[in-house]
Amino acid sequence: MLDTLIMAVAAMAAFASVLALSLTLLARDRRASRLRAVTARRQELSALQRAGLQGGRRRPERRRRVALMQAVVERLKLQDMLTARDLRIKLAQAGWRGQSAPLTYIFSRVALPVVLLAFGLVYASTVFAELPLSSRALITLGAMVAGAYLPAILLSNAIQKRQFALGRAFPDALDLMVICVDAGLSVEGALARVIDEVGESAPELAEELGLTAAELAFLGDRRHAWQNLSDRTGLPQVKSLVTTLLQSDKYGTPVGQALKVLANESRETRMAEAEKKAASLPAKLTVPMIVFFLPVLFMVIAGPAAIQVSGMMK
Repeated sequence: MLDTLIMAVAAMAAFASVLALSLTLLARDRRASRLRAVTARRQELSALQRAGLQGGRRRPERRRRVALMQAVVERLKLQDMLTARDLRIKLAQAGWRGQSAPLTYIFSRVALPVVLLAFGLVYASTVFAELPLSSRALITLGAMVAGAYLPAILLSNAIQKRQFALGRAFPDALDLMVICVDAGLSVEGALARVIDEVGESAPELAEELGLTAAELAFLGDRRHAWQNLSDRTGLPQVKSLVTTLLQSDKYGTPVGQALKVLANESRETRMAEAEKKAASLPAKLTVPMIVFFLPVLFMVIAGPAAIQVSGMMK
């Protein structure tokens, strides 16, 4: 049983090492991807504008793998999932904006369990060939289950990481927007200035604001552009900003004053979160202190006495 546990831990460690190496090799330039996303969105909106918002021509797929994935999805009758609004919003929140992003995600949900099932069968029949049949079947089933849940887990983690990065940079961007509006710039001009300023420090937020600026320039209804920003981020702070800007456009209220109120609330919220984390540190440090510090402290305090007692007993 111990040998089986050791082999299972070794297999998991090897898989984690391969996954970490592959993620490092597949890392892309974030700034270049941001510029490509903004440029692609501008081109798409420009084509729609020229076509009278009647739905311009779609670019032909240039890769065979996209055609293959499309064929598999159509064969399994999963076309409805491609047009699901919730899926597209989640993919946008994760930063996966390509035209084939929904197709790739759905195909991975279908193909990855099969691939890992085959990998588990090969691995169980070669590395774990000496194990009982029930153990090998359990390893194979675990690989298939991991493949079924892995795409959703990766998507959820990508959304959380991106929202954390957006939320961390949003208060500073909002302060910059307030300064630009007070200086006399329009909302579009303030967005352009903020994009230039935060492009290096917060590429995720710069990408979202760049897409919003492109939509404000090409879309006929400004409300759609602001609503798309709220959907792509999924942050309460951004939703408050969108609501404030829409109300300013509708009722003609001063934008600068509303942005100042939002900036103050954002700073107070960030300070409250910092204070909350600081207040939770003692509780979080309790278990590490008990596990790592107290045994060493007891050894230092009681060690000499125990050595003296053992010497006297001899």
